[in-house]
Order: sequence, then C-alpha cells, then structure tokens
Amino acid sequence: MSLPGATLRSPVNVHSEIRDLPVERVLDHLAGLPPSDGYRVFVKPLKWRTRPHLAALTNFDDKLIQLQVPEPFFPFGEIVPYAAKRLPGKEMRFVWLTEGITFSRPREVLRYLYLHEWMHWYLRERLGRRGAAETACERFALRNYLRDQVTEADAGEALRRRRNGNGQGNGNGHGGY
Repeated sequence: MSLPGATLRSPVNVHSEIRDLPVERVLDHLAGLPPSDGYRVFVKPLKWRTRPHLAALTNFDDKLIQLQVPEPFFPFGEIVPYAAKRLPGKEMRFVWLTEGITFSRPREVLRYLYLHEWMHWYLRERLGRRGAAETACERFALRNYLRDQVTEADAGEALRRRRNGNGQGNGNGHGGY
C-alpha cells in the first residue's frame, strides 16, 4: 500500500512500445505522480486518422493502465467535461461544464492520461467505489497534470466541485473545476 504522499518512482512496472518514449523517459514524465500499486503501466502509440486525441483505459481484471500517445505527435486540443450543472425548471436537465486545453508535448498527454486513469484506480482500489466516475476523473486530471507533485490527498479535492458564492467556478480562471 502506498503512503498518502508517495509518488511514482522506479522500479515501477512500466512498458513502452514507443521508440521515442523509452521506459526511462516515461518514468521521467510521470515523476511526482501517485503510484498505482499492483498495476502495470503500458504506453502504446495511438495511430490517429483525422486528428490526434486522448485515449487510455484501466483494465481492473488484468491490473493494467494503458496510455496511448498520438503518433505522429502534433499539438492538439481537447474539450474536457469536468462537471454537470442542473438547469432550472421541473425537469431534470443538465448542461456540461467544459474546459478547453491544448496538449503541446507528449509529457502533458502522458501525465493527463495517467492521472485520469489513476483516479479510476483510486476510486476502485482505495475507496471501493465504481471506477466509472468520468467527470471526477477528468476534474482530477485537469487540475493536476501540470503540477510537479500530485498525491492521494489531491484526489479528494476532485471528488468535490469547487464553487464560489454564486456557483460559477472558483475565480481562478479555470472554470468551476
């Protein structure tokens, strides 16, 4: 079991099929992130057709986190839904709250994808919850992928949406996540 402040470090069971991202570089890119104890991290190329995009999965049966990095790599953008807001009225209607982000380097993609998939791992392996809370996983990755150090303590924050007094975000220029 990892300690609350533990971060990813060697030796970790990491495998890469990308020549330009050998295991040592992957570990360097993921340094400072929380470990997913007992799970292998597998980095594969994502052969895209029309545009690069994000792709990853966590296989709980095989204890595997798979991260796919677009090849060839070009900077690309994604619109990330991080929460839903209920619309006024009698009906149960919601609108997605989103954040547009640009990935300029493979390091950013690896960190974002790992944190998203790690949150699925955390929800299931640490908290005993279903691992399919997509908006919480997106919120966690979105808040943390550019930070140098991320710990399990940061995961709890992603399970709560930050709001200011009027419910319109947290005033930090990053929407309501």
